[in-house]
Amino acid sequence: MEKYSSSGDKSGEVTETQSPLALWGPYVSERQWGTVREDYSEGGDAWNYFTHDQARSRVYRWGEDGIAGISDMHQQLCFALAVWNNKDAIIKERLFGLTNGEGNHGEDVKELYYYLDNTPDHSWMKYLYKYPQAEFPYAELLSVNKQRNKTEREYEIIDTGIFNDDKYFDIEINYAKQNAEDICIEIKITNRGEDEAPITLLPMLWFRNNWKFNTNIPRPFIEYDKQNDTNGRAIASHEKLGDYHFYFTPSDEVLMTNNETNTQKLYSVANASPFVKDAINDAFTQKNLSLRQELNQNKKGTKFSPVYNLLIKGKSSQSKFFRLTKTLQDNPFDEAFSQIFLIRKQEADDLYHKIFAGDKENKLGKIMRQAFAGLLWNKQYYQYDVEKWLKGDDNNVPPPAERNYGRNAYWENVKAEDVLSMPDKWEYPWFAAWDLSFHCIPFTLIDPAFAKNQLILLCREWYMSPQGQIPAYEWDFNNVNPPTQAWAALQVYNIDKNKTGKGDIYFLKRIFQKLMLNFTWWANREDENENNIFSGGFLGLDNISIIDREVLPEGYKLEQVDATAWMGMFALNMMEMAIEISQTDNSFEDAATKFYEHFVLIAASLNETLWNDEENFFYDRVHAPSGNSTELKVRSIVGLSVLFNAAIIKSEHLENLPDLRKRMAYLKHYSLTHHTFLPSEQINNKGDLLVSLIHKDRLVKLLSVMLDQNEFLSPGGIRALSKYHDQHPLRLQLENLNYSINYLPAESDNNMFGGNSNWRGPVWMPLNYLIIRYLEKRHDFYGDKLQLPFPSDSGNFLNLKQIAKQLYSRIIGTFVRDDSNAIPVHGSHNWFYAKAENKDLLQFYEYYHGETAEGLGASHQTGWSSLVATIIAHNINL
Repeated sequence: MEKYSSSGDKSGEVTETQSPLALWGPYVSERQWGTVREDYSEGGDAWNYFTHDQARSRVYRWGEDGIAGISDMHQQLCFALAVWNNKDAIIKERLFGLTNGEGNHGEDVKELYYYLDNTPDHSWMKYLYKYPQAEFPYAELLSVNKQRNKTEREYEIIDTGIFNDDKYFDIEINYAKQNAEDICIEIKITNRGEDEAPITLLPMLWFRNNWKFNTNIPRPFIEYDKQNDTNGRAIASHEKLGDYHFYFTPSDEVLMTNNETNTQKLYSVANASPFVKDAINDAFTQKNLSLRQELNQNKKGTKFSPVYNLLIKGKSSQSKFFRLTKTLQDNPFDEAFSQIFLIRKQEADDLYHKIFAGDKENKLGKIMRQAFAGLLWNKQYYQYDVEKWLKGDDNNVPPPAERNYGRNAYWENVKAEDVLSMPDKWEYPWFAAWDLSFHCIPFTLIDPAFAKNQLILLCREWYMSPQGQIPAYEWDFNNVNPPTQAWAALQVYNIDKNKTGKGDIYFLKRIFQKLMLNFTWWANREDENENNIFSGGFLGLDNISIIDREVLPEGYKLEQVDATAWMGMFALNMMEMAIEISQTDNSFEDAATKFYEHFVLIAASLNETLWNDEENFFYDRVHAPSGNSTELKVRSIVGLSVLFNAAIIKSEHLENLPDLRKRMAYLKHYSLTHHTFLPSEQINNKGDLLVSLIHKDRLVKLLSVMLDQNEFLSPGGIRALSKYHDQHPLRLQLENLNYSINYLPAESDNNMFGGNSNWRGPVWMPLNYLIIRYLEKRHDFYGDKLQLPFPSDSGNFLNLKQIAKQLYSRIIGTFVRDDSNAIPVHGSHNWFYAKAENKDLLQFYEYYHGETAEGLGASHQTGWSSLVATIIAHNINL
């Protein structure tokens, strides 16, 4: 929450009751085309219904996109970078990438851009975009990737050779707020090549087009102030926002058009005027001088750009300045304007230096800071009214009838208009329920109010279904993501409590009440055999199973280790929350007892049904219509999911809960007399109680497998699938259908769930984080009494905390320069990151190579990969 004094200095602290959202922020998506909410096709083919090629000419319904864009929190007015190298067929207004059907491994952004810095209130933001001086290789990237098969690597923009001779521009965008409604902007362009090169800078200011879809909304306008000779000025007027003044350093010309669809180009229907969305693009790229003159003479519209025709000498830079403010300025670019960048940068330095104060060399601090920057830049305005999307807008072509029976048809309660933390604003510019849980952990280190707000948000009535299901992700709200919200809420609560010394019980109560509904939905809908063994489908792990867990042969049922473990974890977390709340409100003791009993039943069923004692591993089981069942002997992180959580109930907390103690005593007696599994141990000298899905003996057996370098232990962490399957692929036949699975340390070789991610060998940071925190918790209980060899075939015995630290080091090492002067995450592109201007640049990926730790999948998924910042912060203090 940004707070400023009248002088522009920030003051005040966020309170628990204040909104954690800044009025202006990086809320503009990096891809709005090809999304479900913009898809009005009969067959639900979002990628082809609204393409990148159409995006410059066609008005969006639900949001906007741009490069390094900012907007107000309701995305009424937007500003973003646009440039042209005087060679491309289109102006660079948005990032280019391949759709799911065009890439050999699914959709993929084909650009080089970096989130360099950001603060929670977005008072200071820094972004870097690399733009080739030669013609952008759109066609080459498309054709080469189309020709490659699933076993070949993706063809990236660096691979085209377009950056080989340093013939590119570094375009740095800096935002510094003077106050909440006064944003100072610098765009600095550096020619990295030796030779002088031209570039046209066309920063865009525009209004999102809401008036097309709602005739009751007054049309806003931008008006150019041609009377101002010293600096350029345009006034953006909006009924709700009021007036904003857009100042810019003197330009070569100014161009004004409208954010309206070019119906002539797309549909062969005459335009009402030449002032359409892509008019500025066409004026330059088609060298249409008459159109350019019209745009220059047009003084009022809804999309505006000052134009700078620059010729930049080799190894030199030029900067242009802009200011978007509610206040009239006599001298908008005075000394105070220059100083505000220094002030806000220093405030950011102070903020982050406090977080990683233990890193004296700032070696790890640089990693943390870029991870936080990516996390903050990936905030996005998200609007999606499903009821309106299904029925259509007044005075517009109605959606096809098929929509009422297709994707998300039964989610009319979803009426979203919020700023959400996205996994990746290009490849995943929509929320994903379990991703968001992980985002909130690092957010708590820098903005706990926002983290709490995000967790509660997806449980609100305009997201959660009336039955209690949390929508999974935009491509299919009905899909089931792992129920991580309770775990995340506890993590956020505890991190915040450790920082402030006071627990936010109000937050815990709010989220607890909402998650009660979600737990009931899970218990009623996903336990088909009513035996406390759960299914749930793919659970966000895409191709990790030998079979498609969403599409079983008719009559077959699947019992999943991970679904059951997630539910056990859910029950355990709810019990922990209830215990914490009951220390000040004993009415929650009944709930603690209820969830403890749930956990006991789930743990007993899991251990008695899905454990293989010969192979020391948990396996899924598929049941045939005949009644026979088969173990799916896949050695994957599914079988390790029992290691995601454990609880230690403090003896002093139990003292305050007499009913819970009585129930625990009864269940202990019952388990002894009936020889059933009891998921608790009381062995430490403090009288604390350990509650876990597995006992110590099975923990040791599982860890001996997990820490084996020929199984799960890799240079970058714990693999999603054991390397054992490299030499021992598994094959299965069900109803004349043949299935197989083998170890794939990098990209997927099949199309399951689109083939755009791979759980058959790479390292996934969020699940590594869960396992590591679990090891630390069990060490808190056992201390040095439990030690294991690390790696498993070594004689190097470590306690569980030391093992956790070793795993932390492997994950952190992914982003640290090694003895060969390479950073593992960059893989074969390390030559590019050896350049002086690139040596500190990082990207945070969806997942990481199981042998080399190279970054794979979505290249800016700083959402859950920003967990590395939490890992570093925690590691520094170990």
